[in-house]
Amino acid sequence: MEPLTEKQIRTSFVNCTKGEAARLRLPLDFAELPWEDLDFLGWVDPGAPLRAHMVVPGEDGRPLGVTLRVPAVQRTSAVKSSVCRICMTGHASSGVTLFAAPLAGPKGREGNTVGLYVCADLACSLYVRGRREPKLRGRYEETLTLDEKIARTVENLTAFVGKVTASA
Repeated sequence: MEPLTEKQIRTSFVNCTKGEAARLRLPLDFAELPWEDLDFLGWVDPGAPLRAHMVVPGEDGRPLGVTLRVPAVQRTSAVKSSVCRICMTGHASSGVTLFAAPLAGPKGREGNTVGLYVCADLACSLYVRGRREPKLRGRYEETLTLDEKIARTVENLTAFVGKVTASA
């Protein structure tokens, strides 16, 4: 992913107001982000832990931002592990969170959302590249190459963002 400026990030959001985009806090490590290893920029808002954000490269080359919500109460289950639906990384159950994104446009203003279980820290790109390890014993072994894993991650991410923007 190409490095982004704060202005590019704030103006990229399609499913929140301009005021909400202006108030969001950037990642604490924004100045040190490993842009070359990111397929998208994802972070939990340091000032609002029930909000998260992701910015993806758009089809037209401009960034596309999506704001996400974390349910205040996560359902607990006896499941010991979960899999991120973007990067397919296996985590201990606490390592995957349900993120809900308001739809862009009128449907989103009516309260409609789409949700997906994703790495709780939104570091999918780093897990795929082995730059971060999940806290799970017995990691799943795959026969895909790194390029194939990256392509799958981008495809899953694109499909999710497509659902958010489809109604706009």
